[in-house]
Amino acid sequence: MTGGVCGCIGSRAATPRDDRAAAPTTAAAVVPRSVAVQRRDVTHTLRLHGTVEAENSVAIVTPRILGQNANALVVTRLIANGTRVRAGDLLVEFDRQAQLDAALEKKAEHRDLEEQVRRTLAEQAERRARDDTALKVAENALALAGLEVDKNELLPRIEAEKNLLLREGAEAELAQLRKTYALKLQAARAEVRILEVRRDRARRAWDHAEQNAERLSVRAPIDGLVVLRTVWKGGRMGEVQEGEEVRTGLGLLDVVADAAMRVRVRLNQADLTGLSVGLPATMTLDAYPTRSYTGRLERLSPVATPGISDKVRAVLAQFSVVGRDQVLTPDLSAAVDVRLGHWPSALVVPRAAIRWRDRQAGVLVGGTFRPITLTALTQDDAVIGGGVREGDQVTVGGEDPA
Repeated sequence: MTGGVCGCIGSRAATPRDDRAAAPTTAAAVVPRSVAVQRRDVTHTLRLHGTVEAENSVAIVTPRILGQNANALVVTRLIANGTRVRAGDLLVEFDRQAQLDAALEKKAEHRDLEEQVRRTLAEQAERRARDDTALKVAENALALAGLEVDKNELLPRIEAEKNLLLREGAEAELAQLRKTYALKLQAARAEVRILEVRRDRARRAWDHAEQNAERLSVRAPIDGLVVLRTVWKGGRMGEVQEGEEVRTGLGLLDVVADAAMRVRVRLNQADLTGLSVGLPATMTLDAYPTRSYTGRLERLSPVATPGISDKVRAVLAQFSVVGRDQVLTPDLSAAVDVRLGHWPSALVVPRAAIRWRDRQAGVLVGGTFRPITLTALTQDDAVIGGGVREGDQVTVGGEDPA
């Protein structure tokens, strides 16, 4: 037989409590009755409730546009709910026209600036050739003036002074050309650099626009089943439809891998007693009560989170599911029966028959308190390890005699 479902008492040996302080206050009002000690199989289970989810799934959200403050996008194409897809299949597409136009505009701007850089470099090369020629002419003029100065000893004074003046003029002209030549080189490099910066900026904007256009076509990252999410829209919950505007970062759907499923349970901290990783469990779907699945407790969260009240906290637990079929899909609610303990051919009395004296558990047999060894408590039964025999009549209810 199976013991009652317990929400807060585990399968560990019972802890002694204070004497009659632990007894119900209405015990005196309960009419006493005698119950025989039975020997039977006892199974202690804990009923929990959770949600089916895939062990491997990928959430698809509305993408964020690089370099822009667009807070909403228009859905132009959306895959149907329940569709099986393969990696690379199109899931959802948003309006890409603005990004494609921006990419074409920036592409044309980039090419124009690239041509401007080439044209400027060619013009600068031409000007540099003229400057190099002028510089060479000035050097040759200075050299010729130097030769004329060397003849001054043989020439009249006036001619000699003319030669000196010509050499000074040639030296000044050469110095000026060399100075302006360096300044022209710096100006030419600055002019080209400005165009290159503008060109590179246009290239980055072009790349961003293409990336944004690519982001607006979302494809399946894995093989699996498409499950559309329900979102809040227009004062009600519903699935996103084509033509609707959605904000960036909003979860639209999940791609669930065709692999193992699990059940996620949020349980009260009072239910932790007796729970441990590895315990077997049986899962039943609320929508399909005739279908049941076996599994085990795989993980218990080490950290409790606040629940409905600050005094009571909740813990997340994950149960694996052995096998799967077409019915077992994500987001279905499921009841989980965890097997906390099993005692074959055990001595059993009703839980209400247990009494406490000086932190010692016992039962009333023929009106006399008899100490017992208490193995475990379920919601309805008490498993006894010793102190009574099968068939003994124990009292349930009534006052506890001194």
